[in-house]
Amino acid sequence: MQKRLLVICCLAVLTQSCSEPPSATEVIAPVAAPEMSQQMLLDKFFASFTDRWVEVNPDQAIATGYFSGDKQNDLAQQLTPRTREYALQRIALARAGLTELGQFDLTQATQLQRRAAQLMQWQLSTTVSFEPYLDFIDFPLQQMDGANVDLIDALTIVQPLQTVQDAQNYVARLQQVDDRMREAIADAQQRVEQGSVVPPVFIIQSTIAQIQNFLQSAPEANPLVTTLADKSAEIGEFDGDYRASLVQQAQQIVQNEIYPAWQDALVELTRQQGLAGQRPGLSRFKDGAQIYQQLLRAYTSTDYTPEQIHQMGLQEVARIEAEMDALFKQLGLTEGSILERTEQLTARTAYSNDDAGRAQMTQDIQAYVADAQIRSAALFDQMPKAPVVAQPYPAFQWETAAAGYTVPPQDGSRPAIFQFPLRQNELMSYDKRSLVYHETVPGHHFQLALLNENKALPRFMQVRAFGGISAITEGWALYAERLAAESGWYEGDIEGQLGYLDSMLFRARRLVVDTGLHTKGWTRQQAIDYGIAPSEVDRYVVWPGQACSYMVGQLKIVELREKARTALGERFALQEFHNVVLGAGVVPLTMLEALVDEYIASK
Repeated sequence: MQKRLLVICCLAVLTQSCSEPPSATEVIAPVAAPEMSQQMLLDKFFASFTDRWVEVNPDQAIATGYFSGDKQNDLAQQLTPRTREYALQRIALARAGLTELGQFDLTQATQLQRRAAQLMQWQLSTTVSFEPYLDFIDFPLQQMDGANVDLIDALTIVQPLQTVQDAQNYVARLQQVDDRMREAIADAQQRVEQGSVVPPVFIIQSTIAQIQNFLQSAPEANPLVTTLADKSAEIGEFDGDYRASLVQQAQQIVQNEIYPAWQDALVELTRQQGLAGQRPGLSRFKDGAQIYQQLLRAYTSTDYTPEQIHQMGLQEVARIEAEMDALFKQLGLTEGSILERTEQLTARTAYSNDDAGRAQMTQDIQAYVADAQIRSAALFDQMPKAPVVAQPYPAFQWETAAAGYTVPPQDGSRPAIFQFPLRQNELMSYDKRSLVYHETVPGHHFQLALLNENKALPRFMQVRAFGGISAITEGWALYAERLAAESGWYEGDIEGQLGYLDSMLFRARRLVVDTGLHTKGWTRQQAIDYGIAPSEVDRYVVWPGQACSYMVGQLKIVELREKARTALGERFALQEFHNVVLGAGVVPLTMLEALVDEYIASK
């Protein structure tokens, strides 16, 4: 999973905010000199509108390393606010961008410009389309990427810490964390007062537990402090007394400002707990079916109905379980359901639930990343220059976090980062190779870091300025898992092959469970009984539709690969196909299919 990155989809732009966004009239590009061609004008618009979009969102500017010099440094001292008002202003900015884009004569544009314009139109239109549903698609306080998680990640993961100035900027942003948290609390309170959406009670309980865990450590042991202390210790020419004073200042901020804000969040969540119900899905709302269909369209970039996706999931579950049954029999595991035998495999490959076991799992994951890099050379002739680092999440996130990938910024100030939780139900080895292939090499890291480095594309495509498209990013990552299996990477490792198939089965079950929760009235327990872990079910509740993008995207990429293979015969080259998909950028599946058709025709 991309970490919001990125995490992470078109909807992410709805919650990014800043203090003073431009008005709609300010986004209109200045009148160009008569000698400028339509192509030059369009390139100028792409650049200027993307600049305006990013410059009012410090978090995005920092995550991407978008600007340079004083402008980037000024933004690196700010934290994007978490207010509903800005979400609406950002939608207005997207609408203004669509108006300006519509004024260009694309018949005079280059092929790449037309593709970029089509992508921008799709992304901004998706953003605008969610204006009526803001209250239903994102809870300000929740266990996945609410302000209680996002604000911490913005500093501990995304914030660069390589210079003295970076350390000063870190502390400047840290001073704003409590303000941003209180904005999220106020948003949550306002929704209740307006009779709007309250999360299901189990989401509130999970978030409360996570916040309580965050508050348990002494300020000096809090990750917001230890991150500064540990990373600043590696900065050369940093006066020791000054460094110690910054760390001490961070401790005081955590103790006197951040912990009280998190305590206030607990008070609000406890109040909401008394108002919440048990029903998890969007079907509990009057417009739930319409909202869910819109979410599916945004995440999968298709017009599949919930019922079509539900049936797709049932078919894939049956197919994958048959493959797993044959492999289980080779291991002598013949009794019980697929789920029961997977539990036996989990016990059989478990790491010890202690520091030594967690350290061993971390070392194994890091070794798998290095091995995948070597193996990928036979399948790809383009690989990213940026490195990727694998590391565990901070302990307070272990119980709720899913493995995630954070893209490196364009300025090279930090590597890509792959994070994983170390809770007990993750301490098994059989599935870790497929997890690595999905999140790093040749999955998310190959696609997104290469995109970051692709100077041929407009800047907004490189940094995914207007949001991600989950079907192609998660679809590619799931394709990477399949590619590894097809390429013999599991030779002699039946347990690892079962880990790969279990990952596929997990994504197929998601199709069934996500649609079941949001359109068929499934309860949380029904989803758990179907074979999905409680923390994952809770993820689908706060991110409706996102879980459907993985399998939908993967199946489409495989379909397009086989279409090209059949059409081209001996002229088909797997590396070339990968170049087409990775070179496309993050685009809707319909655009990807058109590009593959162009590739076939060109051959």
